[in-house]
Amino acid sequence: MANIAQASHEESANPFQRGIREALYAGVISFGLFFLFIGLRTDQNIRNELILVPRWGLLAIVVGLVMLGRFVTVAFIRPEIERRKALKAKAPVVAEEPGFVRQNFNKIAIAVMFVYPVLMVALFGFQGSLKWVDNFGIQILIYVMLAWGLNIVVGLAGLLDLGYVAFYAVGAYAYALLATHLGWSFWILLPVAGCMAAFWGVMLGFPVLRLRGDYLAIVTLAFGEIIRLVLINWREVTNGAAGISGIPKVSFFGLMSFNVSDPNYIAKVLGIAQSGAYYKIFLYYLILLLALLTAFVTIRLRRMPVGRAWEALREDEIACRSLGINTTTTKLTAFATGAMFGGFAGSFFAARQGFVSPESFVFLESAIILAIVVLGGMGSLTGIAVAAVVMIGGTEILREMEFLKLVFGPDFTPELYRMLLFGMAMVIVMLWKPRGFVGSREPTAFLYKRKAVSGAFTKEGHG
Repeated sequence: MANIAQASHEESANPFQRGIREALYAGVISFGLFFLFIGLRTDQNIRNELILVPRWGLLAIVVGLVMLGRFVTVAFIRPEIERRKALKAKAPVVAEEPGFVRQNFNKIAIAVMFVYPVLMVALFGFQGSLKWVDNFGIQILIYVMLAWGLNIVVGLAGLLDLGYVAFYAVGAYAYALLATHLGWSFWILLPVAGCMAAFWGVMLGFPVLRLRGDYLAIVTLAFGEIIRLVLINWREVTNGAAGISGIPKVSFFGLMSFNVSDPNYIAKVLGIAQSGAYYKIFLYYLILLLALLTAFVTIRLRRMPVGRAWEALREDEIACRSLGINTTTTKLTAFATGAMFGGFAGSFFAARQGFVSPESFVFLESAIILAIVVLGGMGSLTGIAVAAVVMIGGTEILREMEFLKLVFGPDFTPELYRMLLFGMAMVIVMLWKPRGFVGSREPTAFLYKRKAVSGAFTKEGHG
């Protein structure tokens, strides 16, 4: 015991030496992991033969960065964090009032989102703002809405769903098929797509009523794959892997159109110059309002008996049954409500793209949405929105980092490494904030006085 204590004391007393040792270990491990992925690149020669092109310089840079990061973390960052924790533990506890920004963060964020397109147009012009409004604003808000919908199932009801993208696909194909064949308006098909997705949510809920944990995750994963395979093989209806194209655009409640050839085109009605940015800006505000509707409904449901039943089910299903709560109805309402918002997002996705195919609804999409929910903090709407901005916005901004070619060579394509960086970011965030970006939240039910419950005192960071 004395030797063990002495060894641990030496390690803590020499963080510099420990940092060098762990940096060498990290270098060896990263070399083994990245040797085939980064060190060698497949290519074709003039005779159409497969060849391997070595990239030892790029591999050395990546391994060096890993070693440097590990050394800095162990030698400097960890000791500083431990020192601050020790000082904080010794200091007397003083209740601090939250500042203005913290108190009004949600209101400020909503205000910024509403003026975001106006700022982009003012900075880059109508045509220059297309990229920022579409690739960043609309794309991020779609994932925010999907993550908030999945949060009802995973964060509030505690049901691990790995096939959430199936409801996304149902909503998209419902709008695509009915709009192209029947010519119905988006405003009619939006609730129809949500109802169809909710129906399939109930159909999924019935077979998995007695499943929990890993078994539930496997069944929902299979459900997502079944839906994707049906879309591929039911060619008479879905057109198979070729997808559905020519999906009608959204109109402004039939009063104004965004097709240049229509007599009620928005530029002709308002007497302004023609631009493709009008439609993107309209879609931005549409998905923003849909996302805010999702948040509003979630907040209201949490305060109702069904929301409290979801939270009771999440904490302990046996105790939930002992209180007389019908767990069957509770699970089905959670699946149906979350699926409904997935269907809303799917119909919007189809209208935005004008084309849908099964390739847009693979398991990776479900994994990304679930990762956003976990990283943001399960049950926290604000944390999930922040996680979506960081993860989706971070991967999209890689397309703008052309300066990285000066470091890694002219053949380097930053967006191809987005999933690698996505995984690294997930690991870093889980080490830095294991309970998610927002690890505490106010309970929906309280006695006498409302108090915030820290994630450290709750199961898996649930409030």
